[in-house]
Amino acid sequence: MEAGAVSGILNTTLAVVFTWVGYKTARIVWKYTPYSYPNARIKAMEAKLLSEQRFNELAESRTLQNFVVSLEDTDYKDYLTDVSAYTVEEIERALEKALAGTYELMIKILPKRVSPFFRFMLEEWDVRNIASVVKAKFAGEVAGDYVMEIGPMLPKVKAMAEAKTMEEILVILEGTPYEEPYQKLLLGEISLQEFETELYRMHYGKLLRYALSRKDDERVILEEFVRLKIDKANILTVLRAKSAGMTAEEIRPLIIPGGSVKLDPLLHVDDLSMALAELDSTKYGKVIRDVREEVERDLSVLERALERHILERMNELNRFYPLSVAAPLSYILQKEREVRKLRAIAKLIEDGVHPERIKELAGDVA
Repeated sequence: MEAGAVSGILNTTLAVVFTWVGYKTARIVWKYTPYSYPNARIKAMEAKLLSEQRFNELAESRTLQNFVVSLEDTDYKDYLTDVSAYTVEEIERALEKALAGTYELMIKILPKRVSPFFRFMLEEWDVRNIASVVKAKFAGEVAGDYVMEIGPMLPKVKAMAEAKTMEEILVILEGTPYEEPYQKLLLGEISLQEFETELYRMHYGKLLRYALSRKDDERVILEEFVRLKIDKANILTVLRAKSAGMTAEEIRPLIIPGGSVKLDPLLHVDDLSMALAELDSTKYGKVIRDVREEVERDLSVLERALERHILERMNELNRFYPLSVAAPLSYILQKEREVRKLRAIAKLIEDGVHPERIKELAGDVA
């Protein structure tokens, strides 16, 4: 073979190799570099999360004023500046605003290809608020007492709480995704429970569609996160329904599609104990076995166990994919847990509970 031909083949081969290397390098840069800064910042923020020792110190506060003062050297300081009367309501509003600030920060610093997911996650607080306000209105209670200071639709939610009639709420929801299910509720086409389920069905459907539109490890992590959340909601719904003696036909409209657990066998068992036995053969079997005796007395124990399981799974994915969306998801879950514990401690202090008992009860909240 002539030297020119050999040289041509060699040059072509080298060009292909360099093109492939360049492509793979560009893919690595595209996948991981955008997470370098936000994940480094999140790691620093994780170091500031309150320790168990700090929670125990807060439980010793005795008064809500001391509780607030004890948080002045934390990231909650700026949110607590408006607290003047030192009531639980004021403190809860401040903590909720701090949590909203965490979501907004994630939306700001994360790569644009995933930041919308966190904006959609924030909308879950709209769903909670809308459902709480509507249920309070139906029950003749003060709806404003159930509004949490978080969510993109907070002004509309507050307007709903102040509405004089149920029809006025429909006007407020006009043009939002929640208008149609609320209209069905007013017309008697769906029950209050089905209305709440429809809100969550829409919300998780939106999250799942976005997760499935992503690529590579982003899709893997986001999809698993959403399916875990759906599983948690569905498992708790079915178990509560079984505790209330509901039939399969009554439970089925309350199920949110998109989960990974086959729920049909659970729907046809006779009681809570048998439903828990059916779950033993699913991937949540170990989670349930660890708290089985307590769950039969108090389903909130399982709710907390499932929340811990989701957090542990995100931490596992974070170790497997160190520069990925798993880190911010894990941090959000940890921050939500922290806020729940702080709210619980504040409420128990107001109720005059002994510090040692507060430590015990606040630990249960986590």
